[in-house]
Amino acid sequence: MLGRNELEIAKHLPADGCSLSEAERYTHWLATHHYENFRVVSWLLPSRLHQHFYNVYAYCRWADDLGDEIPDSKHALELLDEWDAELQRAYRGGATHPVLIAVGETARRLDIPMEPFRDLLIAFRQDQKIHRYATWDDVAGYCRYSANPVGRLVLYLMGYRDGERQALSDATCTALQLANFWQDVGRDLEKGRIYIPLELAGAHGVKEEDITEKRFDARYVNLMKDLISRTRRLFATGAPLASRISREFRVDVELFSRGGCAVLDAIEAIGYDTLNRRPALDRRVQARLLGRAMISRVASSFRSRHDDGQKPESTSLAGRHA
Repeated sequence: MLGRNELEIAKHLPADGCSLSEAERYTHWLATHHYENFRVVSWLLPSRLHQHFYNVYAYCRWADDLGDEIPDSKHALELLDEWDAELQRAYRGGATHPVLIAVGETARRLDIPMEPFRDLLIAFRQDQKIHRYATWDDVAGYCRYSANPVGRLVLYLMGYRDGERQALSDATCTALQLANFWQDVGRDLEKGRIYIPLELAGAHGVKEEDITEKRFDARYVNLMKDLISRTRRLFATGAPLASRISREFRVDVELFSRGGCAVLDAIEAIGYDTLNRRPALDRRVQARLLGRAMISRVASSFRSRHDDGQKPESTSLAGRHA
């Protein structure tokens, strides 16, 4: 039954075939109780979209955990196939799993195609079969399915479906996934996985066994510096996205990039030793990121109105959504 008794996130899951309101209460609970570096929904996001974000997050969280928290790979693949089949039933209006009941409603109301939802499952299946990546392009190819569909889903939730914004989102989401990989090297090793491109590691004198045996030295520092530099360039490539969407979404989108860069900053702050330590963002850092994003938004609004000969937008809470 799709990991109902195997996953911690199923703790408050209502019965199959429940009402939409019960399903959405669960996705709200899941989205507000399970996150790491960033909240799923900020209080700046338009309230009309909160539940839809909760629903999409719950889908991603369940798919991720079915692939990541089930110890037996064969069983994990079976559960992912069941999840895929239930997703397809949701698009036909016949889902019974609470999360897919909620997702089906979001997909119908906002006209979201099935493709990005299914693309995510490609990555989670891949995790059951592939545990090493030879080149940078190989890792980027994995991100094409593990991260980029999430950004495209967010764009659909916001009402955007053009290729230009999707390309900018892809760069940002790939960078976010990579930042997470460099942050989680030690944690991924516990699962038998290495996402650091082995060809690139070799160019810095780091062998696969150096990583698996957690040998931290100057070679690993140089490798991590290279990885971080490449990832920052991807964040820079995707940065224009925030200026190409409605102002009501800009702070939230900008926070993704600022948060990802903050993870890279945190890696640098611990001396790059992600083999033995996992840098994380505390609430003070998250608050500073929000403050900087909001200042950027207000400054942008001021410049725009000043150029148009208008009064600047109010910086009060009431004025932020004007």
